Amino acid sequence: MKVEQISIFIENKSGRLAEVTGVLGENGINIRALSLADTSDFGILRLIVDDSKKALKVLKEQQFTVSITHVIGVAVSDTPGGLTTILRILDNNNVNVEYMYAFVERSGDNAVIIFRFDDVDEAITALTDNGIKILPSQRITSI
Repeated sequence: MKVEQISIFIENKSGRLAEVTGVLGENGINIRALSLADTSDFGILRLIVDDSKKALKVLKEQQFTVSITHVIGVAVSDTPGGLTTILRILDNNNVNVEYMYAFVERSGDNAVIIFRFDDVDEAITALTDNGIKILPSQRITSI
């Protein structure tokens, strides 16, 4: 159920993002989802790719500061209030959302959201106990 996410620390300067995506593209690694958070000096690029182990290796070889973190993909009802339902379940179970971002692909009548939690296992238990569908890693990385 957990999905490996690549997190890359990059300087906030022109062309640096293109360097990361170029390295991945040259090595046949496809980006499935991404999020970029920045300040005036640096950013953290978070990626879900089709081959996280290879991405980690090739980015490290190019001197990028990179790590793998675990996130989950959640099928969220694509209706008004769908996300609120998920967030209330998490709140009622004292699970903290560190960050989240939308996934581009739809899954049936659901949207897909990527979540990072302070305790991923606790979040998975809280959500599945309340009937929320956690998408398997292969489903997310193979789209």
